[in-house]
Order: sequence, then C-alpha cells, then structure tokens
Amino acid sequence: MEIIDKINKLKKEKNAVILAHNYQLPEIQDIADFVGDSLGLSIEAARTNADIIVFCGVHFMAETAKILSPQKKVLLPDKNAGCPMADMIDAEGLKAVKLANPEAVSLCYVNTSAAVKAQCDYCCTSANAVKMVRHILTEHQDIIFVPDKYLAQYVSAQVGHDFIMWGGYCPTHAGIIPEHIARAKQLHPGAKVIVHPECKPELTTLADIVTSTEGMCKYVQNSAETEFIIGTEVGIIHRMKKENPGKNFYPASDKAVCPNMKRTSLEKVLWSLEDMTNEITVPQDIMDKARLAIERMIKIT
Repeated sequence: MEIIDKINKLKKEKNAVILAHNYQLPEIQDIADFVGDSLGLSIEAARTNADIIVFCGVHFMAETAKILSPQKKVLLPDKNAGCPMADMIDAEGLKAVKLANPEAVSLCYVNTSAAVKAQCDYCCTSANAVKMVRHILTEHQDIIFVPDKYLAQYVSAQVGHDFIMWGGYCPTHAGIIPEHIARAKQLHPGAKVIVHPECKPELTTLADIVTSTEGMCKYVQNSAETEFIIGTEVGIIHRMKKENPGKNFYPASDKAVCPNMKRTSLEKVLWSLEDMTNEITVPQDIMDKARLAIERMIKIT
C-alpha cells in the first residue's frame, strides 16, 4: 500500500494522469485514472488538464498520447516496452509500398510508430477499421493496409474488397489457435466465444463475436449471457471481472500474454513520477503529419 500512496501523492503534486491499457497487470489497472484501449486513452488524456501523462502501455501508445497532447509531458514507465507488430514496419518500408502503388490510399492501424502514421493518409483502430475502409472505398479502390495482415484479412472479408497488405502481425494473438477454442468450449459449452480481429482467420471464423478490446468490454457488460471465452491477451479479464462481478470469463489460452505489456510495474510507475524519466518525444514535423491521419479518422468515426 505504501507504494500506491506514494504514487497517488506524486500524481497529485505533479498534476499527472495515469493511463493503463486493458492488457496491463491488475495492480497497474487498479491505480490508473483511465483503463481502456490505446487511442481511447490518448483521447481521454487530451481532455484532462493534467500536465503529465504516465502511459502504462507500450511505446507507440505513448507516442499517440504525445501527438494528441503535444503540450503535455508523456512518460512511459518502461522505456523498453515496445510492440512487435509496430516494429514490423518502418517509414521507409511504407514509402516503398506507396511508391509502387501511387494511386493507393494508405491506411495504418493505430499499432504503428508516429513515423509510420506520418506517412499515412488515414489511421484506424480494430474497432473502426471496417467503417474507415467503407468510407475510403466511396472515393478510392486501392488501399494500402498496414501493418497487421490478420486485421486486414478480417476487414477484407467484411467489406468484400482486397487490400495491398503488409505482412505484420501480433505474436500474442497469432499464438491463439483453434485447438484452444475447442478445448475451452469443451470445458464451457455454454460460453460465448469473443475473439480479437488481430487473431488468424481460422480463429475469427470460430467466434460468436469478433471485436476490439473496448468492444469486448461493452459486449459482455450488455449481454444477458454469463459465460465468455475470451480470445485476446489475458490482461483484459481483470477489468471484465471487476465490471461484471456476476459473470465468468475464461481465456481461450492462458498463454496469450504480451511480455511487453507486463513490463510495467508499480515501482516503475513510481520511479517515472519521481524522476520524470523515459519521456516520450516526437519531432514536430512527424507529430503534425501523424496528427492529420488520426484527426481524419476521428472525424469519420
């Protein structure tokens, strides 16, 4: 409790807001002012009058918070908390694809670096990707979709249109396989299966619901069902249990753990507030260009 008291005292003194992604450790979610998905958290933080944002998540999320709150200081408690999918594409790689497809509109998943977002026409989240694509298709037929090939495949099946795809993926979601769902269904035959669209197509086809982390939380809250098999990173189950005490949640795979999301500890949150370390900065020109892609998305969705 002493460490939590210290964090809360420093947070007040320094006018800080603590954000925790749905995949963070339970104790991190419990001390946060806001728990949610990466873009939602950045938007919430921009609405506050806080001077400092402590983002308990991974690097690209802290960058997005900085893009939407350029006047605030953004801290990432563990500077090595990255995203393997975001690291699978860089600005140079995207530039090459754009050069080879000059007529195409570029759409990047929010799970990308600020430098990649700065190269894109539009940004999207797993929650609004289908809506974004449908909007773009009213004016353009060629879409470069980066970096997640599985999200792209899911959206492609929903809209009936092929994309120019990148080969990136989330190792944690790709590690959930049909056998995991079959085993969970055997143990809990009445449970609804909810799967993240970053999972492989052979998994999303087995799901009752395919949706983003926030979509999952809303669905289980509004559902009359009481048992759910959750096909995403296991960290989200802590929030689900807190928000739905009368319901039961089972991970599709208890090995669906993102090591980067688990790097943040209470000690690291405390140290970041004490020493103001691991500040995330983005060059002004990249920040301005990346903000355009995000703002276009927000306007549409």
